[in-house]
Amino acid sequence: MAQALPATAIHPRPDRVREAWGAAFVACAAGIAYIPSLSGTFIWNDSDYVTARALRSLRGLGLIWTKVGATQQYYPLLHSFFWIQHRLWSDQPVGYHVVTVLLHAGAAVLFGAVLRRLAAPGAWLAALLFALHPVHVESVAWITEQKNTLSIVFYLSAAYAYLGFDRTRGRGAYAAALSLFVLSLLCKTVTVTLPAALLVVFWWKRGELKWRKDVVPLLPWLAIGAIAGAFSSWVERRYLGAQGGDFTLPFADRLLVAGRAVWFYLGQILWPSDLNFIYVRWRVDASVWWQWLFPLSAAALLLFLWTMRGRSRAPFAAALFFVGSLFPVLGFVNLYGALYSWVWDHWQYLPDLGPLALAGAALSWACDRTLGRWAVSALVVVLGGLTWGHCAMFRDDETLFRSTLERNPGAWMAHTNLGILLAGRPGGLQPAIDEFRTSLRYNPDSPNTHNSLGTALSSVPGHMDEAIEEYGEALRLMPNFPEAHINLGNALLGMPGRLPDAIAHYKAAVLIDPNSSGAHASLGYAYLSAPGRLSDAIEEYRAALRLDPEFPEAHNALGSALSRTQDSLPEAIAEYREALRLKPDFAEAHNNLGNALRRQPGEMREAVAEFEAALRLRPDFLQARFNLAVALAGIPGRRDEALAQFKEVLRLRPGFAPAQEWVEQLQASPP
Repeated sequence: MAQALPATAIHPRPDRVREAWGAAFVACAAGIAYIPSLSGTFIWNDSDYVTARALRSLRGLGLIWTKVGATQQYYPLLHSFFWIQHRLWSDQPVGYHVVTVLLHAGAAVLFGAVLRRLAAPGAWLAALLFALHPVHVESVAWITEQKNTLSIVFYLSAAYAYLGFDRTRGRGAYAAALSLFVLSLLCKTVTVTLPAALLVVFWWKRGELKWRKDVVPLLPWLAIGAIAGAFSSWVERRYLGAQGGDFTLPFADRLLVAGRAVWFYLGQILWPSDLNFIYVRWRVDASVWWQWLFPLSAAALLLFLWTMRGRSRAPFAAALFFVGSLFPVLGFVNLYGALYSWVWDHWQYLPDLGPLALAGAALSWACDRTLGRWAVSALVVVLGGLTWGHCAMFRDDETLFRSTLERNPGAWMAHTNLGILLAGRPGGLQPAIDEFRTSLRYNPDSPNTHNSLGTALSSVPGHMDEAIEEYGEALRLMPNFPEAHINLGNALLGMPGRLPDAIAHYKAAVLIDPNSSGAHASLGYAYLSAPGRLSDAIEEYRAALRLDPEFPEAHNALGSALSRTQDSLPEAIAEYREALRLKPDFAEAHNNLGNALRRQPGEMREAVAEFEAALRLRPDFLQARFNLAVALAGIPGRRDEALAQFKEVLRLRPGFAPAQEWVEQLQASPP
C-alpha cells in the first residue's frame, strides 16, 4: 500500500507563501513606481557607459577587461553587461531602462531576503521603503547608474551567501560569497564596505565580535577591498581628472564636507521634498565656526547611540552602517563628481540600506495597530507617488538641465550642458553662447565651458578670433586637454598661414591621448592639406582606424587620401564602401565613391547611382549635383539629363563658372 505524502509535500509551508507574496509585492511596487522612467532617453554621460563604437566587437569586449582607460572607469563586469545589452537592443534606451528597473526591484527583494535571514522585524517593509524611496530615482532612471543597481545586487547576494556561511561554515558557501563580493567590486568599488558592514551586523546580532569566528574569515575580503579601492582611486585621478586645484583640500576642510554631507543624506531620507540632480556646492571654510557644528553634532549623535546600546544596539548599528558605507563619498577620497557638488543622490543608494532597515523595524511595530497600518500605507503611497513624479526629471537632457537650474540656478555644469544641447539646434547658437557665458560667471575656471564657448563662437561668422581666445583659455587652465587642442587646430586650419600651428595642436592632442581616434583623424586631415604629407595623412587615418575600425568618417577620409593616386583607387573605393556600410546615410561618402568610380573604366553608371544616392540624402548638395551632371554628360544618350542638372546647379549657385561652361558646351553640341 502506498505511503501517504506528508501535508508539506502537497502544500507549501505558510511562511514560504508569505515570503513569496512579500517579495512579489515589493518587486511589483518597484516596477509600477518606475514606469515613467521607461520613456526616458539617454542623458548627460550615458554615452560614456553605453558601449562605445570602438568597443562593440569581440576585440572591444577584451579591451574592456585588459585595457585600463578603454572605459571611463575600470568596472569591467559592468561594461561587459552594457556590451551584452548593446548587442540586444543597440542604441534603444528603453531596453537599458527596463534592465535597470528590474535590477532595482531585484535589489529590493534581496534586501528583504537578507533582513529575513537576519530575523530582522519589518524586513519586507524595509525592502518596500528602499524600492519606493524617491531619493533612489537618480540611481534607477539614469542609465549610467546601472553601476549602482548591478553592484548592489551582487553586494546583497554576497551578504546573503555569507550569512549562510556564518551558520554552516561550509567552504562552498564561503567561496560563493567571496566570488559574489568580487563581482560587485567589478561593477562599482563602493561595495568595498561590505566586509566592514558584515562585522557591524554581527556585532548587532551578538553584542560582540570574535576574532576567529567573525574577523578572520573576512580578512581576505578586507584586503581585496583595500586593493580595489586604491586602484579605483588611482583611475579616478588618472583617467577622470580628479586631481589638481579643485581637489586639493586640507584635512580640516574634508572633515567639514563629511560632517555636513552625513546630515544632508540623512535629511534626504527623512524629508525628500526638494530632490535635485546637482545640489549647491557649499563653500567650505574651516575658519567659520558654525561649519564645525555639522561634524561635531554627527559625532555626538554616534556617541549618544553608543551609550544607548544597552537598550538596543540597532540604532547605533544602523548609523554605523550608514556612515561607514558613505565613507568613500564623504570627501576623504577624490571623486570627479565633487567638482560639481559635494553630494549626489546616487551616492547614498547603498548606504540607505542601514537607516531603512531601522525604519522598517520601527514601522512594523506601528503596523500592529490599526491607525499605524493606515499611516504606514499612506507613507508607502506617498513615497511611490513622489518616485513616479521625480522620474520625469530624467526624461531627456533638456528637462534634466532646466529642472536642475530651476532649483539651483548656480549649477554651472547644467548651464554648460544646456548650452551644448542648444548649440546643436537650428537658431540655438546665441542661446547656447548665453548659457556658456552664464556658466562662466559662476565658474570662470572651467576649461570645458571655455572650450564649448569657443566651439559655439567658431560657428558664428566673424567670431573666430574670440573662439581662438576661448580655446586658448581652456588650454591655459588645462594644458593636457586634447579636445581643446583639436578644436583650436580646426580653427587655425582655416586661417591663412596657420597650417603649421594647426598641425602642432593636433600633434599635441595625439601625444596627450594616443588612443584618441579623433585626434589621429584630425592630424591626418591637416597632413592632407600640407604639401608632400600625403603618406603621413594616410598613416594617421590608418592609426585612427586601428583604434576604432567602425569610424565611418575616418574610412571616408582615408579613401579621399588614397584616391589622390590612380594606383590606390581600388583601395579608396573599398574604404568608401566600408564607410557606407557603417553609415548608409553618409552623403559625402556616396559622392566621394561616385567620383572614384567615375575614374574607373566601365563604372560610370554606378557612379551616377552614387551621386543620386547622395542627392536623395541631401538635395542641396551642390558638389554632388555637379558631379552627377558631369557623369551623365559622359554617358551616351543622357545629354538632356546632364543639361538639366547643370541648370539646376546654376539655379542653386548663379554664376558658377564650371557649370556655365558645361551648359554652353552641351547646348552647342548636337543632341
